[in-house]
Amino acid sequence: MNINGIGSLLLNNKSVKQTIFKNTFWIGLSSVLSKILRTFLIIYIARILGPTDYGKFAFALAFISLFVTFLDLGLSPIITRELSRNKDKEKEFSSLLSLKILLGLGTITLIMIGSFFITQDPEIQKVIWILAGFSFLGQFPEVICAFIRARQKMEYEALIQTIQVILVVGFGFFVIFNFPSVKNISYGYFLAGLIALIPILVIFHFIFFRLKLSFDINVWKRFLLMSWPLALTSIFGLIYSYIDSIMMGSLGQFIQTGWYNASFKIINVVLVPTSIISLSFFPVLSRISREKEKFQKIFNYQMAVMVFLAVPVVIGGIILAQPIIDFIYDASYFPAVLALQILVVMAGIAFLNAPFSQVLIAADQQKKIFLVTFLGAITNIILNIILIPKFSLYGAAAATAITYLAMFLLYFGFIYRFTSIKPLNKFIFSTFLKVILSALIMYFVISLPQIYNLHVIFSISVGIIVYFSIFFIANFSLNYFRSV
Repeated sequence: MNINGIGSLLLNNKSVKQTIFKNTFWIGLSSVLSKILRTFLIIYIARILGPTDYGKFAFALAFISLFVTFLDLGLSPIITRELSRNKDKEKEFSSLLSLKILLGLGTITLIMIGSFFITQDPEIQKVIWILAGFSFLGQFPEVICAFIRARQKMEYEALIQTIQVILVVGFGFFVIFNFPSVKNISYGYFLAGLIALIPILVIFHFIFFRLKLSFDINVWKRFLLMSWPLALTSIFGLIYSYIDSIMMGSLGQFIQTGWYNASFKIINVVLVPTSIISLSFFPVLSRISREKEKFQKIFNYQMAVMVFLAVPVVIGGIILAQPIIDFIYDASYFPAVLALQILVVMAGIAFLNAPFSQVLIAADQQKKIFLVTFLGAITNIILNIILIPKFSLYGAAAATAITYLAMFLLYFGFIYRFTSIKPLNKFIFSTFLKVILSALIMYFVISLPQIYNLHVIFSISVGIIVYFSIFFIANFSLNYFRSV
């Protein structure tokens, strides 16, 4: 393929499959780059600050994250869905941008007030205020990307993500190596977010849509009426994602919070494919949600990919948890090993939950997602109250895994009852059998002392090679016998 052909493949929208491939490529490239760079930054922050101070920083971030939903109120996926269905609605974007600004100002106020109740440490309070400003700045790229996703031009979203991560990581490394403290790192985040916003706004203004503010209350009402279930969903989702760190921090368990978040950062990297695949499939699912056969077919592809990734992640993560922690951090983080083993099970379930939630949104059943996350949040809070005082970070990890399992069962029931999708079918079942066979053989290979005792990078590489090889052999063999 020549240069023009490659450019056409990666820059133009020609067909459903090609568009999904193009969007997956760009979002995948930027997401992987972003996660790798941010992970390196977090590793050095954790190493240089140590578990206790890193625990304070993670506690502040967790508290901020509880309020992130109020910056968006579920608007971003609704903007993508509505603008992908009807391009004429792009004229309403100015009103939605002004709404986001008002939501941001209100959220910062709530965070500053809440900081006085969650901690009496003045240093942590200041860190919370600084990071609140960083979160406020970050809402603008998010709403801009929602517009870009509607046009399925993810190459520009990739550019925006790259600008953000380079500046945040650059400032972060400069601060951690020269002025290491929790507060200084927070200032580095804020300055990076402020500087990154300028080129992002310029790109959007001159390529996609002229930036201006408009205050149309009718537009606000209409979009908020559609987005409120997702807003509540996000609120409860953030509760079961961050309440554990907040509870441990409020109990003064900062070193345990540091261990727990060290393991969770690894899980966040593991979950990168879910966001890449979801962002690529969602616009297509939204567009064909009323075409039953195509809707089922696209869902099958997405779920098959998620099953293909989830099973080896769980098995490999459990086996190699200790060498992974040793490689990424140091011996002071060894108590995080068991937490990582529990959380990797949660990650596998999260892979499977992603297609379910997207199908419900595409099928205009976002209220069901709200119910799932509401029940999940209640379950998680109860479990954390019971388990954290007794088992600290291990109780928090177990509470998270159980919560995700309960949500999976609820998602499955709602998909089966309220959409045209059949969540269990021959295609998915066949994929699952091939995946289980491949993953079991991978398990026996990487459990061998000769492989396990290698450097963890080599152990992971061997596992990947074995898994992929067995899967594709099984897939080829099955297709061959079907054709005979």
